[in-house]
Amino acid sequence: MSITLPPHSKMLTSDFIFGVATASFQIEGATTADNRLPSIWDTFCATPGKVKGADNGEIACDHYHLWEQDIKLIKDLSVDAYRLSIAWPRVMNEKGEANQAGLDFYRNLLKTLKAEGLTVFVTLYHWDLPQHLEDKGGWLNRETAYQFKQYADLVTKELAEWVDSWATFNEPFCAAILGYELGIHAPGLTKPEYGRQAAHHILLAHGLALPIIRKNAPKSQVGIVLNMNRSYAASEKAEDQFAGLMRETLDNQFFIEPLMKGQYPQILKTVAPQYLPTILPGDMEIICQPMDFLGMNFYTCNHNAFDSEKMFKDVKNSKTVEYTDIGWEVAPHAFTELLVNLHKQYTLPPMYITENGIACADNIIDGGINDDQRVRYLNDHLNALHQAIEEGVDIRGYFAWSLMDNFEWAEGYSKRFGLTYVDYQTQERTIKRSGYAYRDFLNSRKS
Repeated sequence: MSITLPPHSKMLTSDFIFGVATASFQIEGATTADNRLPSIWDTFCATPGKVKGADNGEIACDHYHLWEQDIKLIKDLSVDAYRLSIAWPRVMNEKGEANQAGLDFYRNLLKTLKAEGLTVFVTLYHWDLPQHLEDKGGWLNRETAYQFKQYADLVTKELAEWVDSWATFNEPFCAAILGYELGIHAPGLTKPEYGRQAAHHILLAHGLALPIIRKNAPKSQVGIVLNMNRSYAASEKAEDQFAGLMRETLDNQFFIEPLMKGQYPQILKTVAPQYLPTILPGDMEIICQPMDFLGMNFYTCNHNAFDSEKMFKDVKNSKTVEYTDIGWEVAPHAFTELLVNLHKQYTLPPMYITENGIACADNIIDGGINDDQRVRYLNDHLNALHQAIEEGVDIRGYFAWSLMDNFEWAEGYSKRFGLTYVDYQTQERTIKRSGYAYRDFLNSRKS
């Protein structure tokens, strides 16, 4: 089983970037080393019943100590680029001053990545907010947006020399809605009005940081990473069609429309004004500044039936379809449709697929991991991406999620997304069949 693309695909040209991605809290461990502050995820993990198996990030993949080995692993996969995130609690103290030990870790990591010839994509915020800021209201507190601006200033001044691309945020939807509205993620709050206000402050923080990053890192690209699922109506009934529209509006358009048009979806004013945040004069102009790129994370699709209280509810596809180990539908066609629809709606900047991958029930058998479902998933989604590019979407690169198995948020260590298997007891890394298939595909492209 292999990964192949049509021979004429633009993705096979030398300027299309292929990489792998990780996030700080999911792999680093060392949560108290070198003056790192507690994050909201440390607190969330310590709260009974929040994370499956009472798992936490204290060790994770011990990347903080094994980073040199992990760079070798990245090189072994023959990728062009590596996407990582910076842990805010690791690089700043409570006074907003630099924690040099934390910065030294990232400086050494980034220097080595560049010395190995890799293109480096860095995300400033992948959900690990310092707990002391959450204690003051977190993303519900407008001041946190200005604290993020200060953090972005510090990090980009210190590290810009070794970074090709900066993303302000990873998945504002998850940080805000899962964290402050649904309570599935840290900090675990559960009010609809909280989620949307947190989202607004995150988007504001993005806008505040953009000119700072451009000033400190004039040679780097600057953008943001959104996650989107394709939303479908469960049936042709008018009420289900409405449900699909509202899911699309609240999950997807609520985050991209402010960035592209400087406004929240207008339909909400009429149909669901309770989902509109408090906006101060000038906010939308700050949020919708031009970006060099838009990152997109895609995993699955959803199906929606009408619900009289919440407007929509998740339902399973009425057709027989394939699901992943985390229960997400495999839907490469939805990937193409999502990208093409966005291209028709907006004048988008160049795009990167910054995450795409699948959780499989991986087991080592006779020293290997034959994750054929993941190979199929990667092949089908890369071909779906090829189709979107054929239809006019400007996509410049693709990052597989993830370099290795890791702490999967509320799922703890129960779900494996990696191209590399991690034995959490020994920290041994074993490349899976999917990792070898990805490497073989990349080597065939280069040759």
